[in-house]
Amino acid sequence: MTDRIDATHDASLQSWVASANAAGTDFPVQNLPLAIFRRAGSDEAWRPGAAIGDQVVDLLTLRDAGLLPRDAADALAGTEVGTLNALMGRGRAARVALRQALSQGLREGAADRAQWQAALVPQAGAEHGLPARIGDYTDFYIGIHHATAVGRLFRPDSPLLPNYKWVPIGYHGRASSIVASGTALRRPLGQGKGPDDAAPQLRPSQRLDYELELGIFVGPGNAQGAPVPIAEAEDHLFGIGLFNDWSARDVQAWEYQPLGPFLSKNFASTLAPWVVTLEALEPFRIPFTRPEGDPQPLAYLDSAETRARGGLDLQLEVWIQTAQMRAAGQPHEQLARAGSRHAYWTIGQLVSHHTIGGCNLQPGDLFGSGTLSGPGEGQGGSLLELSHGGRQPLVLANGEKRVFLQDSDSIQLRAYGVREGFRRIGFGVCEGTVLPAPAP
Repeated sequence: MTDRIDATHDASLQSWVASANAAGTDFPVQNLPLAIFRRAGSDEAWRPGAAIGDQVVDLLTLRDAGLLPRDAADALAGTEVGTLNALMGRGRAARVALRQALSQGLREGAADRAQWQAALVPQAGAEHGLPARIGDYTDFYIGIHHATAVGRLFRPDSPLLPNYKWVPIGYHGRASSIVASGTALRRPLGQGKGPDDAAPQLRPSQRLDYELELGIFVGPGNAQGAPVPIAEAEDHLFGIGLFNDWSARDVQAWEYQPLGPFLSKNFASTLAPWVVTLEALEPFRIPFTRPEGDPQPLAYLDSAETRARGGLDLQLEVWIQTAQMRAAGQPHEQLARAGSRHAYWTIGQLVSHHTIGGCNLQPGDLFGSGTLSGPGEGQGGSLLELSHGGRQPLVLANGEKRVFLQDSDSIQLRAYGVREGFRRIGFGVCEGTVLPAPAP
């Protein structure tokens, strides 16, 4: 595979959209993530858009006005239905054609600026749907520091199960309850059984938690019975967004044996609107390595390309705003910071392992990375870790304490990539607010 850094990554590029040139923006002209949107409060059809600064570019308006070259216009065919699935299924060439066209049209000095300006919608005036019709969703467990921390709570002498370093562990989740960022979620009901309870009880979860994850979208699918070789694995991926796989820890502890998560995970998962394409993330690729003494992947999960550039170096953050903070006009407060560089498996390895038994992936299918935590204090990707299993409450700046989430708490996930010589690339915000449980 050749080096995929090109002119669209040039840090010196500026946009005629002034907000895209601000140092702290998530969406410079070097990013151009994709989403599905419409004007807030309208009954317009959902449509594809790209972020530039504080604006959304209406891609169908550009296309219908004849402002895109043929290959970029053709890439958008099928997105009129309000999903990105058709674009995802066309593969890298279509994605690159669209990226190149947007980069040319939005950069400073572009000839058709006036016509392009008519396709802009302020992000503050837009609402978002899910980026794709998600047919299937698989949640992986690639954050080794999370797996170790959680395992230590239950198995102090052997926190990682024997298969962890050999198999990209995952389970098939519930796609129907994945919701767009900004959608409130109800505290779930479920069975729970404390150590002193004679029998389980149906009750609202008392240990509601968030999980800091990345959502990885499948691009072109594969035929059933045709595994995807590791050398081709990333050709079957489209891009990455932020993903919060909410968890009811008390329900999970009671139900997870012998078949794993069920009601503790299927009530809601929140997906950020913006999908950052693999092309925009090229500057943040890093080598994939294993700690000395750890087993190397089996041959079907190993390649020279994977070792050279399979990893991703992104900064990930969790922020909280309580009802008391909101009433006082206080913004979200940072709870934790972690990084994707600690992932134990690469995104390409997830594709090859998922398909090795013959499973057929489809455009728009979603992988959750699993909770991504760092090795240090304050780097946990969940409250379960930050509170040490609920034993050590976190004290917020206003004096409030949290062990697990309370009603009206709002959680935001944020992420960005930084590397010297390149523009900062951000993911926007993934937010959800907890509502009280329904009556049992």
